[in-house]
Amino acid sequence: MNFWRKMKRSDWVFPTVLLSLYGFFANCRPAEPFLTPYLVGPKNISEEVVTNYLFPIWTYSYLAVLCPVFLLTDLLRYKPLIVTQGLFLVTNYILLCFATSLSALTYLQFNFAMVTSTEVAYFSYIYSVIPPEHYQRATGYVRSAMLTGYTFGATLGQLLISLTDTSYFHVNAINLGIMSVAFCISLGLPMPQHGMFFKKKAEVYTDTLNEVTDTFGGETDLRKQATGTCCDWGSIKISGIQMWESLKESYSSRSLVQWSLWWALATAGYGQVFNYVQLMWDHIEPSTTSSVYNGGVEAVCTLVGAAAAFSVGYIRVQWGVWGELSLGVFSAIGAGCVFLMGLTNNIWLSYAGYAIFKASYMFLITVTMFQIAVNLSMECYALTFGINTFFALTLQTILTAIVVDNSALGLDIETQFLVYGGYYSTISVLFLVQGLHTICKHYRKSPEETNTDQPPATTLEDKYGSDRRDLGPQNVYKQSAF
Repeated sequence: MNFWRKMKRSDWVFPTVLLSLYGFFANCRPAEPFLTPYLVGPKNISEEVVTNYLFPIWTYSYLAVLCPVFLLTDLLRYKPLIVTQGLFLVTNYILLCFATSLSALTYLQFNFAMVTSTEVAYFSYIYSVIPPEHYQRATGYVRSAMLTGYTFGATLGQLLISLTDTSYFHVNAINLGIMSVAFCISLGLPMPQHGMFFKKKAEVYTDTLNEVTDTFGGETDLRKQATGTCCDWGSIKISGIQMWESLKESYSSRSLVQWSLWWALATAGYGQVFNYVQLMWDHIEPSTTSSVYNGGVEAVCTLVGAAAAFSVGYIRVQWGVWGELSLGVFSAIGAGCVFLMGLTNNIWLSYAGYAIFKASYMFLITVTMFQIAVNLSMECYALTFGINTFFALTLQTILTAIVVDNSALGLDIETQFLVYGGYYSTISVLFLVQGLHTICKHYRKSPEETNTDQPPATTLEDKYGSDRRDLGPQNVYKQSAF
């Protein structure tokens, strides 16, 4: 009891522990790796309907709700959105357990779009309730809890399916119980006192009104009116100006734009592969007639990807020179893996290709996010995260509408993966050419020119101080699908 009281009095331990627990249980989903076998098996939905009708609805819904949710996350100060995510997770598995009609499963796609769109609140909440000096440690704990929960859930699901012959329905029922625990934990999270963009509205208005009253004396009409308006139009205008300034700073340099470009392009392709890889596996070896090892594969892939991301902190590379070439090389590796998954008839080769593909993506996205984060304030990074995610999702939606949706090409799953392999090949060529140009340009310069091109190491530190967001190598963006 004394330990619990001490933890609650701490300015960062209590919210970090609660958010880590929530992250563990919310991402512990033993049924998720077996979604496609569950839909095409017990739910008796054809592979074509799942591929070309149901899954595209999730993508369209996600794009539709992302921007409103992103703005509401900061305005409502994070916790309400985390609680909402927990509630939609519970609803998600209630529908998966008991829904039978196609219309109910269609709504299920929108429901899960709400879950994925509110993940921004989970990633941002911790920075609004703890002091800046604890950002890096708290980030490590929160990210580790998320990855641990996902790995544990995938492993648990595989063990239940393979060793105890548990039905897919009962695995989803167990998942429902775990999501209920996550929802209950979310209710106990402390409520932040402010958001990142709306945090200064009251202070700015108060300072302005104090200046007015000091000049004219007494209680002015402006002060009386401000009591009812400081939290609406005026504050929204101030927050909008702050967002615009953050936007200009976020994309102020060529280097930041290029890292952001790869982020958006690669994440769109990764999202498509992640969403449809279970259908690819079910096509190679139908789950109705073969053993399914999706959970074990996802657990191994997550561990390998986390190790690859963690290794970023120990690699000493001049990313300003070699970064673009690295993006091109690893994108080429990813393209080869996607082609392998689309062409092979061997399920184990497909599993291996997916593991390498996911590890290379997690490695590069960690480098990309770290390169952007260390050069921006926390507000700018949050805005960059949202904008890059929006552009990635827009590209993913375009891919879905053209390649997957029945109203357009409606390609079969094998052809889709060949298209995604070609997409990643295009990204690879783009950054390989740019990377070679950057390297040649760098080594043509004299040492003096090279040194003068580098900004002083302390400039950004001096500019933003402790408000600079240093996420470290654990900052791995988790692109979710079902």
